[in-house]
Amino acid sequence: MDIIPRVQAVLLKPKEEWVKIKAEPSTVAELFTGYAMILAAIPAVFQFLGNIFVLRLPMGARFPLGRALGSAIVSYIFALVTVYLFALIINELAPNFGSAKNMTNALKLSVYSMTPGWVAGVLYIIPGLWIVGIMASLYGLYILYLGFDTPMMETPKDKVAGYMAVSVVVVIVLYVVFWILGGIFAVRYARI
Repeated sequence: MDIIPRVQAVLLKPKEEWVKIKAEPSTVAELFTGYAMILAAIPAVFQFLGNIFVLRLPMGARFPLGRALGSAIVSYIFALVTVYLFALIINELAPNFGSAKNMTNALKLSVYSMTPGWVAGVLYIIPGLWIVGIMASLYGLYILYLGFDTPMMETPKDKVAGYMAVSVVVVIVLYVVFWILGGIFAVRYARI
């Protein structure tokens, strides 16, 4: 898979790209290693760079190198765990919405809908711009909807909105749990 054209197409022409994505053969390993692991590194790398090079106001200091690296690694791992758990949840919810269980297609939905948030991760280098990353993730919800509507999971049209809504609530809960766990790890690193 050529990653740059895929990212561009997912961001700029998601409806057309979902048709291509649905038709192409993929494996869970290919999606994870050839796309998710690469793009999920963007926010972690720029968070790391921002934490060590950009002055934090009002604190007026930079993060210690170890703390910045630890925080970036934890956020990277949590991003990958979240995308995989989101796919598992989409797959397990499928029968409840008249859809076909298919882990590869569920992972396609999960991975490709995260693209805007991951790409916007370059903004994490500047304090305060993380909110733009959150807004980019909202565009990811639209991409997710288009993927459900393709129908990636063979979901009947009348059940797409409900299936997506339940899936999104679950991923929000996952992010909150991982945010809390990340805070616990950050406090732990701060004491070391």
